[in-house]
Amino acid sequence: MTWERTFVLVKPDGVKRGLIGQILHRYERAGLVLVGAKLISTSRERAEKHYEEHKGKSFFEPLVDLLLSGPSMALALEGAHAIEVIRKINGDTEPRTAQPGTIRGDFAHMGYTRSPELKGVINNLVHASDSPESALRELTLWFDEADFVEPYPTCLEGMI
Repeated sequence: MTWERTFVLVKPDGVKRGLIGQILHRYERAGLVLVGAKLISTSRERAEKHYEEHKGKSFFEPLVDLLLSGPSMALALEGAHAIEVIRKINGDTEPRTAQPGTIRGDFAHMGYTRSPELKGVINNLVHASDSPESALRELTLWFDEADFVEPYPTCLEGMI
């Protein structure tokens, strides 16, 4: 079993719609443990670093603008195969093709827009790390080491 710590960002569209609790509930229901959380209005510098792999692409600035449009909820979660589990729970990046029962399949379609000012950027509620390397990079970008807590041992019963 691979125990991982990973990063999730409930983006401003998810925060504005009051979905933080419902989103977190799905991760916890899957056996993942919350070890860090921050409600944060981010800086342009952090938003640009977060999406740096898209720098130079036509949708880079709109992605940055989306993160700057309101507060986001940064989450650090741990669990067995956490990266893969979270990405399955989130569903397809494109809400139109996300399966029912996933976060995007159940919630993103209600707020689904491709606005001209965002140049086709999709309001799809959440971002999640796609690899251990991106999880480390994103956790380091959004959290300080002191922001993390160790889960109570009872949280881990039956999970290891």
